[in-house]
Amino acid sequence: MSTLTWTDDLALQHPQIDQTHQEFVALLNRWGDAVSAGDESKILPLYQELLAHTEAHFGMEEGWMAATGFAPDNCHTKQHTMVLDVMRQVLVHAQAHGDFEPMGNLVPELVKWFPAHAEMMDAALIFHMNQVGFDAATGQLAKPLATEATSISSCGSNSCG
Repeated sequence: MSTLTWTDDLALQHPQIDQTHQEFVALLNRWGDAVSAGDESKILPLYQELLAHTEAHFGMEEGWMAATGFAPDNCHTKQHTMVLDVMRQVLVHAQAHGDFEPMGNLVPELVKWFPAHAEMMDAALIFHMNQVGFDAATGQLAKPLATEATSISSCGSNSCG
């Protein structure tokens, strides 16, 4: 089964995001190993752990987006929503039918998706947070947002609308 190795290429030089991303990669790999081995006693518990971590991970980033002027319907948040929707649907299907095939299909998709998401969307979020002087640890803005400023509706990257 495809796995993802944490390397310096995945690091974004932001301690909180890098730590969270390392945890995500480790959980993804543990779950992927269980899927590969067909270890049904571990597949669901590890997947539920990965899903809970991913929900918290995305919630953290979305809190930062809200605090720094992103519109609620920005494309970064939309991508989080799509990924979580698929992850939740796969869980419901596995629980209802005992069918783990969709999980086997999801592992390589998450392995492929995550580096691109981190490199584009998360890196753009970090750049934006640095530009506005946002301290993720305290939630404080060094440069308060202008009230007349328009909310950011894109992902923060030049590569998307």
